Amino acid sequence: MKSISIKGSERESVGKVATKAVRNAGMVPCVIYGGSQPVHFQAETKAFKSLVYTPNAHTVAIDLDGKTYNAILQDIQFHPVSDAILHIDFFQLSDDKEIVMEVPVKITGTSPGVLLGGVLNLNQRRLKVKALPKNLPDFVEANISELQMGNKLYVTRLASDNYKLMHPDNTVVAQVKISRAAMKAAQEAAKAEKGAKKKK
Repeated sequence: MKSISIKGSERESVGKVATKAVRNAGMVPCVIYGGSQPVHFQAETKAFKSLVYTPNAHTVAIDLDGKTYNAILQDIQFHPVSDAILHIDFFQLSDDKEIVMEVPVKITGTSPGVLLGGVLNLNQRRLKVKALPKNLPDFVEANISELQMGNKLYVTRLASDNYKLMHPDNTVVAQVKISRAAMKAAQEAAKAEKGAKKKK
């Protein structure tokens, strides 16, 4: 999985007054969990742009005064009115410990059902995967090449040796629904065939 870098500085004071001062200075208060103890730090708001405002999934290399922590975004709080970032929680990665993370679904292939007029519905745009940090995928590939009209692609078809998908087996990732136009065309074709048989 791709990693992005964020540069920040550790915070000594973590009370309400100190946190407010951090925000007033245009910085975002953050904390890293998962290590021996939480690490509180601050970084400029613009540093999180490529992490927060993107559909892609990333790991994060957090540089705090020369010391680097590899982590993933765990939780983020936004201001209810301005949508400004209020606080971010990160979870520190360990090379030998599996982690659960949401990654986007990438559709590949061409569905025969869509070519015949069906409509592709992407039921799951993101999926939870469990893997060692080195095996975390940038995305989960969903190949729709075998989807005929009315078919569904279940999560079990997307299995991988590198990671485990944290969803029930009956989870539908994508499906090809019969469009109104295709249904009307099928009905008209059936009527025409019935009429032709009557004439005989």
